[in-house]
Amino acid sequence: MSENIDKKLVGYITASYPDNNFTVDLALSMKEAGVDTLELGIPFSDPVADGPVIEKANLIALNKGFKLKDLFEVSSKTAPHMDTLWMGYTNPFYRYGIEKFLQKADEFGIKGTIIPDLPFEMAENLLPLYKKYNKANISFVAPTDSQERIKEIITDSQKFIYMVAYAGITGSGQSEDLSKIIENVRKYSKTPLYIGFGVDENTCKEKSKGVDGVIVGSAFVKHIIDDSLSNNEKISKITAIAKEIKEKINE
Repeated sequence: MSENIDKKLVGYITASYPDNNFTVDLALSMKEAGVDTLELGIPFSDPVADGPVIEKANLIALNKGFKLKDLFEVSSKTAPHMDTLWMGYTNPFYRYGIEKFLQKADEFGIKGTIIPDLPFEMAENLLPLYKKYNKANISFVAPTDSQERIKEIITDSQKFIYMVAYAGITGSGQSEDLSKIIENVRKYSKTPLYIGFGVDENTCKEKSKGVDGVIVGSAFVKHIIDDSLSNNEKISKITAIAKEIKEKINE
């Protein structure tokens, strides 16, 4: 048995790729397969923390005409049924307006945001606004962070802490010894700690050791962008992987 029963699975998918209805159908199927939290990606032209798989999905969605109204339409149909976060980059949030985004999040029942390129100091300044709408902005920690920096970053952490498995981009499959960073996080926070970057059905069991959950993106999205599959086949493959990961991290 694992040291922490019912470790959580966060699943990232790109909103509106290939269309809104598919995104909703996939999300709800993923929930049935064991995904605890949906990370709904907002397509952006320069997704700096994402690898080539998610970057490709972002660009195709934009070329197909993605607009924020699509994100809101999808959210209105997923968030009432499953725990949902918006994942995106600073530019779209600021162009639309952070408070307007949080108002929309409140309207649909979105629980918060994941913004990987938002500097910590800027995130700190936004904390009162997030508290006003009772939303979480997920904190990131990385192997390159010092103990002092980790303490600073996670003091006000909410929902869960996103631990980057290595210094790099998502989906590249590198690995580092994370025991020290896990120890430092545990020292300063009781907020659940989830690991992301390079997590798939083959690596999830090993990577989930010592943490409370895993975050999976590229392992799902690579099937979304596989044009050799029908939409039903894409959903079947992704839900099978989600189920396998959920089982493995809780063995």
